[in-house]
Amino acid sequence: MSQDTSTNPIENSQLSSNKNRDSVVYSVEQLNIHIRQTLENQLGVIWLQAEISNFKPHSSGHFYFSLKDSKAQISAIMFRGSNSKLKFKPHDGLEVIVRGKITVYEPRGTYQIVCDTMEPVGAGALQKQFEQLKEKLKNEGLFDALRKKVLPAFPKSIAVVTSPTGAAIQDILNIMKRRAPHVSVTIVPTIVQGAAAAPAICEAFRKATLLKPDVIIIGRGGGSIEDMWCFNDETLARKISECSIPVISAVGHEIDFTICDFVADLRAPTPSAAAELVAKSSNELLQKLNQWERLIRSSFERIFRLKFQAAANASRRLVDPKKQLMDYSVRNDEMYSRLEQALKVYLSHQRKDLNLLHQRMVSPVQLMQQLKLSIDHLKSRMIFETRKNLSNSQNHIRSLMSLLDSLSPLKVVDRGFSITQKENRIVKSVKDVKAGDEIKIRVTDGFIDATVKGVQSGF
Repeated sequence: MSQDTSTNPIENSQLSSNKNRDSVVYSVEQLNIHIRQTLENQLGVIWLQAEISNFKPHSSGHFYFSLKDSKAQISAIMFRGSNSKLKFKPHDGLEVIVRGKITVYEPRGTYQIVCDTMEPVGAGALQKQFEQLKEKLKNEGLFDALRKKVLPAFPKSIAVVTSPTGAAIQDILNIMKRRAPHVSVTIVPTIVQGAAAAPAICEAFRKATLLKPDVIIIGRGGGSIEDMWCFNDETLARKISECSIPVISAVGHEIDFTICDFVADLRAPTPSAAAELVAKSSNELLQKLNQWERLIRSSFERIFRLKFQAAANASRRLVDPKKQLMDYSVRNDEMYSRLEQALKVYLSHQRKDLNLLHQRMVSPVQLMQQLKLSIDHLKSRMIFETRKNLSNSQNHIRSLMSLLDSLSPLKVVDRGFSITQKENRIVKSVKDVKAGDEIKIRVTDGFIDATVKGVQSGF
């Protein structure tokens, strides 16, 4: 069990010693946090294909289970917010593809995968391919809101890229005929299912752009993910993104999503909804015009009333110009009198201040005499201090010379000692000479030249 080392000086010193000697000392909690952060930062989102075992739906709505293959297994959890979107019921033995993040449950020190999506093998492979392409195009900015073009308020022509025999085109034509019969609708036929559908839809979309309509609708009715897979084609997505004409994607039902939905300028939940978005009803337009007329009329009446009221208020506030000039004249006289009085008071105060300054001002002659006395005093003091410092310095020099003279080797010689030299170097030890060497001995009154006959160590 870990303890707080900040309140234990002994442990602090031991930990500091251990850190210097080995490495950082972790508590169990710190270690588990470090492992969790390392795993989450290194791995991020991963895809995993495995078999479900030990599946347990909890009363809270969360799924707890294991994912295994022939050689290993890992604990897994899928929270209620994610598993509520599943279109199938997981069970033991089902092989699935999941997407999630590896994390560590710190209280137990166990790691697990937190799943956010799950698909059976087969459908899961398509879902993974869909997510990867979606992420790629999103990173390139093809889904950015700033790239989206605004639909024209009242389009005159529409091109529809879809199957000419499906229910989707019939729904679109019926709604356009009922709501906006004046809008021209051009059908650009194509197959919308099967292996050859994606290139066929791309070609039909290219033809639709050549017609220069105001809006292009691309879509089909509902179906399985495999049936609508041609609308997840990357080439088609890029053509829609590069198109200068506003594009509405109307693929499948409201719960179905394709790459076309994300890259188009507007997504309609169904083909019928797409037709209603571009075809404004004549009755709706008439009602809106009537509403605008009522708003404009009401606004004009309100503005007129406000202006009339403002004019009436202004007229009541008008004053006779002659009376106003008289008031200004009286006020001017009053202000002039106040200014004159204030000026007199100010000048009186200034005269008093000037008299005080004149009384306190010193004569230049007196000032010069005071300065001369001060200079003479400073001069006398400077001479005294200079002489005093000079005397002290002379005494100090004599003391140092006496000390230096007492330490001179010549004084030692005067007391009966001698100095032995060999080749102008002082002999300090018997090791400095040998038999036969020429030496010079200095005594108090001269030098003695001598030859060494022998040397003896010790006294």
